[in-house]
Amino acid sequence: MPENPKPALGPAAPQVPDLVSLSLLRAIGEEQSLSRAAARHGLSQPAVSARLRALERRVGTTLVDRGPRGSRLTPAGALVAGWAGPVLDAAADLGAGLASLRSDARGRLRLAASLTVAEHLLPGWLALYAAAHPDSTVTLDAMNSVRVEQAVLDGSVDLGFVEGPNPPRGLRSRVVARDRLAVVVHPGHAWAHRSEPVEPRELAATRLVQREPTSGTRTFLETALAGAGVGPSAAPVLELSTTSAVRSAAVAGAGPAALSLLAVSRDIADGRLVEVDVALDLRRPLRAVWRGDLGPAALDLLRIAGRLREA
Repeated sequence: MPENPKPALGPAAPQVPDLVSLSLLRAIGEEQSLSRAAARHGLSQPAVSARLRALERRVGTTLVDRGPRGSRLTPAGALVAGWAGPVLDAAADLGAGLASLRSDARGRLRLAASLTVAEHLLPGWLALYAAAHPDSTVTLDAMNSVRVEQAVLDGSVDLGFVEGPNPPRGLRSRVVARDRLAVVVHPGHAWAHRSEPVEPRELAATRLVQREPTSGTRTFLETALAGAGVGPSAAPVLELSTTSAVRSAAVAGAGPAALSLLAVSRDIADGRLVEVDVALDLRRPLRAVWRGDLGPAALDLLRIAGRLREA
């Protein structure tokens, strides 16, 4: 009999925190912010605070110092986060492996994409993919970019498409398309008739019709304004969860909106919306993101997207 055998962890191991709480702790350490850690996981800040309190009760000590300038791990918190790293990575590998087995067994390609990519680019890519793979099954979930990244990280999808300003940490990525945000208004809005560009400071001070804070479109606009030395932005006049809803509100005259040119080009051409010249570079890349090695099906779709981009 071996000496000092390791205790077997059965289904009831109260000393071991759950993976979501450990992942949140690691995110707080990386972001130094409860709100940004919450956004990465698609959770509200109160929900993250509740999980953190429960985790600290379980561990028996304070893990995070909360202050007006952000949140930082205590020495104990940093220790727990370090221990949790290999566990979280192994769990993600296990989830991705099991998901890959399920996907291969069913001939299914599972995708998640931001609304801009899901509505305006993926349909064309998937038509070509389906022609080349007539026996395959493709599932696509449209969600904001933060949730796409989390779905890829936890292995629930094979490939994701996002529209944020920077490559996501912890994932591999490739630019598959280029896009530009257009600031648009109803034809009766005062901006529709101005001759000079809207300056970044005026744009930031104007209440816009916007997506939710974790959307790639809103994040990109805020990053562009911050890069111009302007911020924070005014509170939205409306905050809506889909691109179509923002576009419809702008058409109805609710206020200016910043949307992908892919989403509003027809409205601009038909005169339902007017694009406003702004003194800000709003060009952005659209990326495919994945974790680990891609399977053959996901690689084929990535090649199709790349060929169309080069064409």
